Amino acid sequence: MRLRGAILSVLVLAALITGAAPAVAGGSGPYPAGYETSYRLPDHTIYRPNTLPAGVRLPIVAWGNGACRADGTWFENVLTEWASHGFLVIANGRPGGWGSTSSDMLVEAIDWAVAENSRVRSRYYGRIDTTRIAVMGQSCGIETYEVADDPRITTTVLWNSGLLRDSQNHLLQGLHAPIAYFIGGPEDIAHGNAMDDWRRLPAGLPAFMGNLDVGHYGTFAEPNGGEFGRVGGHWLKWQLKGEAASRAQFVGPDCGLCSTEWDVLRKNM
Repeated sequence: MRLRGAILSVLVLAALITGAAPAVAGGSGPYPAGYETSYRLPDHTIYRPNTLPAGVRLPIVAWGNGACRADGTWFENVLTEWASHGFLVIANGRPGGWGSTSSDMLVEAIDWAVAENSRVRSRYYGRIDTTRIAVMGQSCGIETYEVADDPRITTTVLWNSGLLRDSQNHLLQGLHAPIAYFIGGPEDIAHGNAMDDWRRLPAGLPAFMGNLDVGHYGTFAEPNGGEFGRVGGHWLKWQLKGEAASRAQFVGPDCGLCSTEWDVLRKNM
């Protein structure tokens, strides 16, 4: 069963492409990024640095859209932003696509990236860090929960999301990797659900909860994904690249987010 969150009111202009180069170049990171498609992964949109950086292996980020919507460019701003910091971000759905997604699509994205890293004629051959994998989802976050027991996953991240019913609580027991919640404050329709999940997390699981009073739609429509893009980038750089400066945003009594407009909760960190 998939969580049907409120539809994100972000309009993204996108074109269906099949070329080798990303469609757009952007993001605030050191590697201007965009998106492409692959016939080997036909129901997804792949965000990557426009020019694959030499000597840099890209960790994998599998992304599930809000409302389980199969449009891989619906969250183009934030996904391009993260790719520009040296990540391979794979969104469910083709550019400008329609229909519904499923949690299986997140696994398909990971499987494709792992295979491409080993395929000799792939542009990604030896360029992907298959030991560092994040799964993320906005609103329709139960898709993320449904695959969180995959042992390959390094971190799980939910945006404006939480389980709808107690009958789904068993999914929380499959969590094994550090988890982060980025929620839009009490006005976010997912706030109560996320806080309930927080109280039910497995003992000992490293966990971060950040609430910013921006509501259910977050800041995804802003350039580079706004504050959600910035903070999400730090979480990825800490969890998937081990960057100390990004770790400092979340850890310690004087953490980077602790004295800001974010309301912060932490466990086992």
